[in-house]
Amino acid sequence: MTPENLQKMLLRREKAQELSDKLLANIKKNKTEIEKLCDVFRRLEEDYVYRFYHQSFKIFGATAQIKQAKELFERLAPDSFPLNEWFCSIADTVIGKEFDLAKTNQIWLKERRPILEAFWHSKYFLKQMLIAADELETSPQILPSGWAAVFYLYNLR
Repeated sequence: MTPENLQKMLLRREKAQELSDKLLANIKKNKTEIEKLCDVFRRLEEDYVYRFYHQSFKIFGATAQIKQAKELFERLAPDSFPLNEWFCSIADTVIGKEFDLAKTNQIWLKERRPILEAFWHSKYFLKQMLIAADELETSPQILPSGWAAVFYLYNLR
C-alpha cells in the first residue's frame, strides 16, 4: 500500500468514526423520545398482528407509527445522512396507504403483510438504538451486530 493510499484509508476511517460518534450522541440526546416510540411499538404489536389475521382495517393504524419512526430516524441522522434505501422502500411501501374496501380484502396478504414487515423493521431499529444508548460510551471499532445494523440504516457501513 502506498503512503497516499494509507493516508486516504485513515482519513475515511476517521470520518466514519466521527459520523458514528455523532449518531450515537444524537441517539443518546433523543433517548427519551426513542423510548416512548419504542414503547408504543411494543404495546401495539400484539394488536396489529391480531388485526392482520382478523383482516381488520385497524392494521392500517400501524402506518402512523412507521411514519413516526422513519421521521425520527431521519432527524437522528448524522450530517443529514440519507436512510438506507431498503429500509425506506419497506417503510414507504405502506406509509400513506389507506383501506380500500373494493380491493384490499381480495389481496389482503399482498397489501397488508408489508405493514407488519415495516412495523417490525422500525421496532428493531428503535430497540437497537436503545441498547446502544445504554451500553456504548463511544462507537466501538468492533461492532456488536445490533449497532452494526443501525450503521446500515444510516449507510455508515
